[in-house]
Amino acid sequence: MKERIKKTAFDHSGSSFDSFLEEEGIREEVEAVAIKRVLAWQLSREMQQQKKTKRAMARELQTSRSQLDRLLDPGNVSVSLEAMARAARALGKCLEIRIADRKPAAARPPRAACGSQKRPA
Repeated sequence: MKERIKKTAFDHSGSSFDSFLEEEGIREEVEAVAIKRVLAWQLSREMQQQKKTKRAMARELQTSRSQLDRLLDPGNVSVSLEAMARAARALGKCLEIRIADRKPAAARPPRAACGSQKRPA
């Protein structure tokens, strides 16, 4: 008779993706690229919704079309916050940036609307 070979289930659990990025020393870089990708995507989507061309957007920002292309390039993380904020304002939006504790999303306080946060006296 043939012996049955008992197969053990392979445990696929392990470290998280975040801990992998930290071990590789690239977490901050990856997060910066991810944030820029989201911002570029949001600006592009809003331009499409408003039917605003790149040429019209560049004119409104008083910049060149190639500079706007760099701003909208998801991989270009060297764009200044001022440029991102100007682009958002040109679309009737605002750029919100904040520093927060690393907590689960459910524990975070609700976000305030643009400009509604009081400045310290």
